[in-house]
Amino acid sequence: MRASKRVLIVALTCLSNFCLSSFAAAQQSDQVIAERVLGPQWKQLSRRAGMIFTGTVLKTAPLTADQTVTTQTAATDRVVPARVPAATRMVQLTFRVDEAIAGVEQGQILTIHEWAGAWSMHRPMSSGQHILIFLYPPSRLGFTSPVGGALGQVALDPNGKVVSKYEEKPHAAVDSRDESPQPPVPDDLRSVSVVQLERAIRSARGEEE
Repeated sequence: MRASKRVLIVALTCLSNFCLSSFAAAQQSDQVIAERVLGPQWKQLSRRAGMIFTGTVLKTAPLTADQTVTTQTAATDRVVPARVPAATRMVQLTFRVDEAIAGVEQGQILTIHEWAGAWSMHRPMSSGQHILIFLYPPSRLGFTSPVGGALGQVALDPNGKVVSKYEEKPHAAVDSRDESPQPPVPDDLRSVSVVQLERAIRSARGEEE
């Protein structure tokens, strides 16, 4: 009987060590993938964002402010007025949050405003597009934009579950606005799932799985 208990303890110990090793390997794999898809400063990208989610672009529209615009807060549907200089050119974007990672709620209809100048410095977004997006915390006037321009945008497939084969691999630093053409993501990364990237992003932000 004692021998059987010893065998059982040894087996459980081995299983536990195997599980821990597998978890560590999976975590490392997620981080490697995140670096290759999001760029070498993916951790900084993840930490600087105030809102991170995968979503569907519902609408984009150019606007000119009168004197006051209403800006939707990130984590609720409450609308907050903000005074903006008259004739300010901006773009209003509306998303449906499909998978909330930080600063938003799943299923939320999120409306943001972006300076027209900032809009011109990243890849355009259009209705129906599925995207993983990293947005700066809203400014005092309620404006936001993708962190690092195009670095804060990852195109997803039509189901919104994996990285699109047309996604470009970023190389520039997080603060760079360099929009020079980048090579496409290698074949072995074209099946990267949102789940893998989400695990790495949450880890970088110090959040529990």
